[in-house]
Amino acid sequence: MGFSRRKRDEPRVELTSMIDVVFLLLIFFMISTTFVETPGLNIQLPEASATAVDPKAKEIKIYLSKDGEIFLKDKPISLPKLREQLVELGKQAEGMTFLLLADRETRHGRVVELMDAAKDAGFGKLAIATEEKPSR
Repeated sequence: MGFSRRKRDEPRVELTSMIDVVFLLLIFFMISTTFVETPGLNIQLPEASATAVDPKAKEIKIYLSKDGEIFLKDKPISLPKLREQLVELGKQAEGMTFLLLADRETRHGRVVELMDAAKDAGFGKLAIATEEKPSR
């Protein structure tokens, strides 16, 4: 009797489900990644061991270069114009944080001027950005 031999299939590894999982992980990490907003300015923040500010709070970021230039949303602005912009916020300012990102080389007097402008505009919170001190 002539029995026909069954042809054996070679074992195969299905990659479809693994590729699906890799793409899902890629999408998850792309969505959950937070990016730090840094302007095109070169500002060297001073180091400190203070606590972090709540990142979910509404804030207005003011950058101060070592030359004393003031930037609002990456655009240079004069102190009088900044004061006008801050006053225009009105009642919103009470719940917002005034975040000052001043270069470590800037004059102390310029920092105080900006802090006074924030106080005059009615900001409830003031934060000065710093870099975390490296542990020794």
